[in-house]
Amino acid sequence: MTVTAQPGIGDVSDDRVRDALDKAVAHLMELQDDAGWWKGELETNVTMDAEDLLFREFLGIRTEEQTAASARWIRANQRADGTWSTFFGGPADLSVTVEAYVALKLAGDDPDAKHMAAAAEFIRDGGGLAETRVFTRFWLAFFGWWSWDELPVLPPEIVYLPKWFPLNVYDFACWARQTIVPLTIVSSMRPVRPAPFGLGELRPTRPVVGKTAATDPWSRVFRALDAGLHQYRKRPIKPIRQAAMRKAEQWIIRRQEADGGWGGIQPPWVYSLIALRLMGYPLNHPVMAQGIKGLDGFTIVDTDEDGEVRRRFEACQSPVWDTGLTLVALRDAGVPAGDPRVVKAAGWLMDEEIREVGDWAVRRPHLEPGGWAFEFANDYYPDTDDTAEIVMALRYTDHPDGARKDAVLDRAERWTAGMRSKDGGWGAFDADNVSILPLKLPFSDFGAVTDPPSADVTAHIVEMLADGGARYSSYVADGVKWLMEHQEADGSWFGRWGANYVYGTGAVVPALVTAGVDPRHAAIRRAVAWLEARQNPDGGWGEDLRSYDEAEAWSGRGESTASQTAWALLALHAAGEFGEVAQRGIDWLTEHQNELGGWDEPQFTGTGFPGDFYIKYHMYRLVFPVMALGRYARTTG
Repeated sequence: MTVTAQPGIGDVSDDRVRDALDKAVAHLMELQDDAGWWKGELETNVTMDAEDLLFREFLGIRTEEQTAASARWIRANQRADGTWSTFFGGPADLSVTVEAYVALKLAGDDPDAKHMAAAAEFIRDGGGLAETRVFTRFWLAFFGWWSWDELPVLPPEIVYLPKWFPLNVYDFACWARQTIVPLTIVSSMRPVRPAPFGLGELRPTRPVVGKTAATDPWSRVFRALDAGLHQYRKRPIKPIRQAAMRKAEQWIIRRQEADGGWGGIQPPWVYSLIALRLMGYPLNHPVMAQGIKGLDGFTIVDTDEDGEVRRRFEACQSPVWDTGLTLVALRDAGVPAGDPRVVKAAGWLMDEEIREVGDWAVRRPHLEPGGWAFEFANDYYPDTDDTAEIVMALRYTDHPDGARKDAVLDRAERWTAGMRSKDGGWGAFDADNVSILPLKLPFSDFGAVTDPPSADVTAHIVEMLADGGARYSSYVADGVKWLMEHQEADGSWFGRWGANYVYGTGAVVPALVTAGVDPRHAAIRRAVAWLEARQNPDGGWGEDLRSYDEAEAWSGRGESTASQTAWALLALHAAGEFGEVAQRGIDWLTEHQNELGGWDEPQFTGTGFPGDFYIKYHMYRLVFPVMALGRYARTTG
């Protein structure tokens, strides 16, 4: 649907918008790699850096240079109270602080030093090691700082469960599945490396109450099952146990990617290497050597203000996602479809098309592959969200090989449509990955372990399919129905992969309008009213990541950011809103642009696991404002 300009738009179309767009587009073009792609840093919290040092210590490959450089980055992110958080400006997090403290002690920091003493005091007051998450205690167990007897058992025999049986590995989301399989080997072998120091100073200063156990029937059943598995671990049926471990080993090896990693993300990568090492693979074995070397590509090295080298580790990389978003932004900004840089990016994306069959085929065995993953190398796990965005990006480009582009788009559209779940919505990586049982396991205290349909992913796919014509009209209709049914009572939509209700609403409203829903529809009016009510006094929008845990207090509320302001404006534009609210949002973006042409945004506005793991996409603060400014400029002339 094309929304025409309305009276009273004021300065929305003045020269400031065009100047801001020109500067931002020029900056975007400067960031393009010679190969055609864009990639911003994907920043997370310091557990990635702490676990990297512990991983290297476990394998015996840690160097003093790496340790010193990583420690500088960890110290640089410590707050004044001695703690670390999962996101910028967030509350202190016990698990992150424990891992950071242990890493700094590994680097030689004196426990009596002021910054270490402050961290230790917070840890003691928070209940000590016992109150940390399961993953943290796994790392502690590797060095004898925590007992394996007090960790959930993950039996390798799980790999024998058929695909229809509850709690088979494909009931878990792909990121959890790839982590659990190597951990079944680790859990069985229970390795302990000599601890380089003790952690007695972290004993709690108060009685440990322990985490409140869930009381629903399934949680009680699985706690009893875990107790039984602890007993079975002591006397397993050895032939079955050994065969299961070998089967898990082969499952892991088959999924190693070209860059040496697993799934393009840190947890399965490092746990797979640890599991294979425990299975007897030497460090110079090709699988191990390639995996360890590949980690260097996820390492960023820079210098601090004193010229000292700092080293930090990316949990993941997002070149395909960033390139797709950038092309959509350039389209919205009016960059010609035949611009050489646009054409080069389109060619790179077509080369990245995944034609291999991955784990998604377990639920969709007859679906032809065709789509994209998030990373440079992750052929087993393309995702529907990336694919939807890239299809919209490629449609805009004027690539000289039109026949090839059409074939790529056709495969991607069919694959994405075929990944629809039974309820009419879309998850990111799998179809119908909706079992509630994995959530009840004692192991599952670290966030999302399944991949059910979400509003933001479903919206992007509905928008893509609707924009392509009538071919997938029934899929679009089902997706629209799903979105309508999942609107929050206040008029917003939940954002699974971005923070949070502003992101979800910013994705859904344009999708509904593209699908033919009248902007005057009650659902869109409720969304507009919610956005208007959440606009900050300065004209922008922001949402603190605590909205995932405390929605009533934080939904749509937080310090204004460029990316979240842009998401709100994208929804308002689609709804035909060009009045004072939109004007103030546009003004916020033009007034806060920096000299480079981008926007400063220290806040994290991306989501890995709601409530547990968050992401700062360095490209978000640039591409989304370009989309918003471009659409308003184009519509208002």
